[in-house]
Amino acid sequence: MAFIKYFLIILLILYIIRVILRVVFPIVIKNMFSKVQQQAANNAQQTKRQNSEPDGSISIDYMPPQPKSGNADKLGDFVDYEEIK
Repeated sequence: MAFIKYFLIILLILYIIRVILRVVFPIVIKNMFSKVQQQAANNAQQTKRQNSEPDGSISIDYMPPQPKSGNADKLGDFVDYEEIK
């Protein structure tokens, strides 16, 4: 008799959890998606403010030439070769 009582209590608890999840889970997911959407909109507005250049403008950042690494004397000799058919 005790086994049946515990079994019914477990079934009742699982049913209550199932009903609560059907009500609460969509609300939680909706709130999470709305927060993510708001953050994305805020990020888009911030990047739009930062990139206030007009359309079609080109900006080139100057990069100084890098010195070649290594010494030509240490790299070895170049050997010409001919292709034999």
